[in-house]
Amino acid sequence: MREALFLKKNREKWASYERTPADAPDELAERFIELTDDLSYARTFYPGSKTVQYLNGLASTFHLRIYANRKEKKGRFTAFWREELPLIMARRRRYLGYAFLLFMIFVLIGVLSARLDDEFVRLILGDGYVDMTRENIEKGDPFGVYKSQDPLTMFLYIAFNNIFVACRVFVMGLIGGVGTVFALFQNGVMLGSFEYYFFARGIGPESILVVFIHGTLEISAIIVAGAAGMVLGAGILFPGTYTRRQSTVMAARDGLKMLMGLMPVFLLAAFFEGYVTRHTGMPGWLSLSILGASLAFMIGYFVIYPAKLLRRQTSVPGTASVNFKPEQNPL
Repeated sequence: MREALFLKKNREKWASYERTPADAPDELAERFIELTDDLSYARTFYPGSKTVQYLNGLASTFHLRIYANRKEKKGRFTAFWREELPLIMARRRRYLGYAFLLFMIFVLIGVLSARLDDEFVRLILGDGYVDMTRENIEKGDPFGVYKSQDPLTMFLYIAFNNIFVACRVFVMGLIGGVGTVFALFQNGVMLGSFEYYFFARGIGPESILVVFIHGTLEISAIIVAGAAGMVLGAGILFPGTYTRRQSTVMAARDGLKMLMGLMPVFLLAAFFEGYVTRHTGMPGWLSLSILGASLAFMIGYFVIYPAKLLRRQTSVPGTASVNFKPEQNPL
């Protein structure tokens, strides 16, 4: 059978599987068996085609649903952190890559702008903050701002502010993702100009050791929030074989879960900023240890572990050699 005829014969069936997911376990299992049969046929007669890639992604999705419906000994809370959130991060990993790349470009824009225009830092950070920081530098305590409030007050304020910023970055994804990109632009340019201000005064390395004690978690979490906003925007703009409403609901659900996964990160970052960063004279090795551990955690939990978990969960017999790309659809 030619591939075009194979597609014509089965496309409506596959599309119906995507539009109306099965709830009954028996029906879910029956659909999964049919899909794996179609996938085996396609792999035999149309190797390397988009049809194979599409069926592999669809079959893998059914495999994940079957796995999710199995009774688990562990509680729902544990399952969310060990499986549900990492699998969402793995399936939406392309948006995390986009958010990271855009954010770094915006940081460079902030650095270059501050270098070319002495007044740019004041425009971004405000006259009050710049004047206060300059006075602290002259006093020999450039990061004295982190000692200006008692630890508990700073912890509560920073935690609330970071969570608010992340929610704003996500919600702005409702504007087709454009709002999220703009929010990343604001935060990236601010970080770039902020760091350039210290490097231009010869205390750049010291700023890294002090500010990034909490900044590593904060910045990484904002990038993940940006990815969540892009997921929401993509769900609205590119529904694929789903209705726009279905696509938006699924994207919003995944994005909200990504955002929920950041709450402990923001609380820990606020704790560091309120109780640890203020000790600006701590040994460099200790600062680097905290910074390195924070970076390792964010990369490990939000990037490496999800990728490994997805490979393990989607190891459907006969399809392991094909990458899982659920976004692909030849229909």
